[in-house]
Amino acid sequence: MKSLSKIWMDGKLVDWDEAKVHILTHALHYGYAVFEGIRCFPTTEGPAVFRLKEHIERFLNSAKIYRMDLRFSAKELTQACLELVRKNGVKSCYIRPIAYTGYGEMGLNPLKNKIAVAIASWEWGPYLGQKALDGGVRATISSWVRIDSRALPIQAKCAANYANSALAKMEALAAGYDEAIMLNSHGMVAEGPGENIFRVKDDILSTPPASSGILRGITRDTVIQVAQDLKIKFYRNDSTKEELYTSDELFFSGTAVGIAKIREVDGRKVGYNGFPITDKIRKLYDSIVHGKAKRYSKWLTPVSR
Repeated sequence: MKSLSKIWMDGKLVDWDEAKVHILTHALHYGYAVFEGIRCFPTTEGPAVFRLKEHIERFLNSAKIYRMDLRFSAKELTQACLELVRKNGVKSCYIRPIAYTGYGEMGLNPLKNKIAVAIASWEWGPYLGQKALDGGVRATISSWVRIDSRALPIQAKCAANYANSALAKMEALAAGYDEAIMLNSHGMVAEGPGENIFRVKDDILSTPPASSGILRGITRDTVIQVAQDLKIKFYRNDSTKEELYTSDELFFSGTAVGIAKIREVDGRKVGYNGFPITDKIRKLYDSIVHGKAKRYSKWLTPVSR
């Protein structure tokens, strides 16, 4: 991760090394924070942020679910993201808005603490590494169950949710894999620690429904719309780990990971006949985010705006 020069904090740009919080910041102790992950890509007309509107909308919805008053509107947060990228002078970066309970009174009740809002950005390559992105990911079914919506609201990108993801990620790495795949409390496929998952069988594309306990990913939504435009037959349906083992193709999707093929699950090879549908979707996705598919230009917000 390569740091950049400025971070936006509660309406002001501060130097990277000066973006500090107190050790008794409430969110540090209780995980009471919501965030977003957004990508800015280079295009022929300059850097542009992908689906910024949808990301900011989800950020505000996450805050609403957790009773957070951010004090900043969607327009103000949008402009702050664009200003930050302009100020840092990069063509490509990852953008991380976060809202959290700040320093004040300790204890489980977060309502007594001020909500702080910050936006950072940094230069970040493929989340799982270029080798995994090019050659495919080796994944394993995690022993850790995806959190249930009866325990925490999973449509909010809350920091607390990702302790569950971190356990699955560490377990996969310790076993020699690149990534984990998590099942829900009913034993059905949910998602990766930080990615949605898609399956191809007999030329039919499918992904777990929201009711399976997934986060409705914005890249997931992009894949669904692109697949329909490509006339690929598509369903939202539950699947078992055995169905993962017998898939023709599998891939992860997400802001950080992009679209990454899964070439192996628990030692079972996937993609004996290649990844033709995955490759078709990924090719169009790459064209879209780099401004080469004009039909989808509405999804790109120029940084110069």
